Amino acid sequence: QVQLAESGGGLVQSGGSLRLSCAASGRTFNILNMAWFRQAAGKEREFVAAIRKDDGTNVAESVKGRFTVSRDSNKDAMYLQMNNLKPEDTAVYYCAGTFRGTQLDRADAYAHWGQGTQVTVSS
Repeated sequence: QVQLAESGGGLVQSGGSLRLSCAASGRTFNILNMAWFRQAAGKEREFVAAIRKDDGTNVAESVKGRFTVSRDSNKDAMYLQMNNLKPEDTAVYYCAGTFRGTQLDRADAYAHWGQGTQVTVSS
């Protein structure tokens, strides 16, 4: 069974940085494709970034050049480095995992989810 837990959220001023972490339990991390999604109040959950088990990445256009996704298989962890944060980045950020290999920008591709961590960017 895969369990995911996010950490690292908080309140930051516009232009600041945060690093989110996602810790995975279970011995399946190396075969999981992972992703970050976010959901702002009153909006649908949206794709942020994905990293495959071969370390290939895909980042949403809205955060490209500001956010970087990475993983450390030795620590069963995934990270999201967020720089130059904007108020519109305010949301609950979720990590997700899947054994599927396609459509990794779709939330319905993921069976395993963390509980979420709040990121608030003040202007």
